[in-house]
Amino acid sequence: MKRNKRLEGKTVVITGASGGLGAQLAEQCAQNGAQLFLLARREKQLTQVANQLRKKYSIDCSVMKLDVSDLDKIPSVFQQIFQQAEKIDVLVNNAGYGTFAEAGEIDMKDAEKMFAVNVLGLIACTKEVIPFMQKRGLGHIINIASQAGKLATPKSSVYAATKHAVLGFTNSLRMELAADGIFVTAVNPGPICTPFFQNTDPTGAYLERLGKVVLDPKYVAEKVIGAMLTSKREINLPWWMNGGRFFIH
Repeated sequence: MKRNKRLEGKTVVITGASGGLGAQLAEQCAQNGAQLFLLARREKQLTQVANQLRKKYSIDCSVMKLDVSDLDKIPSVFQQIFQQAEKIDVLVNNAGYGTFAEAGEIDMKDAEKMFAVNVLGLIACTKEVIPFMQKRGLGHIINIASQAGKLATPKSSVYAATKHAVLGFTNSLRMELAADGIFVTAVNPGPICTPFFQNTDPTGAYLERLGKVVLDPKYVAEKVIGAMLTSKREINLPWWMNGGRFFIH
């Protein structure tokens, strides 16, 4: 992994950090000497990740239980972070939820949960850091979106809608905060080999059908880490999938 010296001594907050891409992001931030605040609803797994990072890299790593769909809890969690760290240099909105079903068959509770986690929770976490970043005149907000926000596929209509929303929010946010010295980046990966698909497709057929197209979370994390504290607008993985949206009718 290529070292990102900009991260040394910086404070990074990662949501959905108990496994998958979030855990990989946490590890690579730790490798680069960042101070970490890891948020997720699975407190046991989150604590295991943090303990491993403290032991391996001798860094400060705090754990806070948070389900980002519980919007009322978000302000108090971020207040605790600011009390401990006094600043947040990078916020990575990584928490995500999805189920695959056609629009006529979707369970509306699943649809509501997808919007609550993927969109409203992301917006609420972002809202908490904006005033502090504006006051300091620096910071970086990274939103993990998806190629599904650009290249929709069957059985992902509602999930794709949430990622379209994330991209719309991110693009507007970038313009709103440009004069404040705050970077805003959208990350649009294709399918990543993580436990995410245990919920979206318990049969495993989706990942098996995709084969080599499925991304390694370590690789995705490396690309995100390399862009931290830079003005990178978007990270599209794999690159060719981003171009594929122009050929979809």
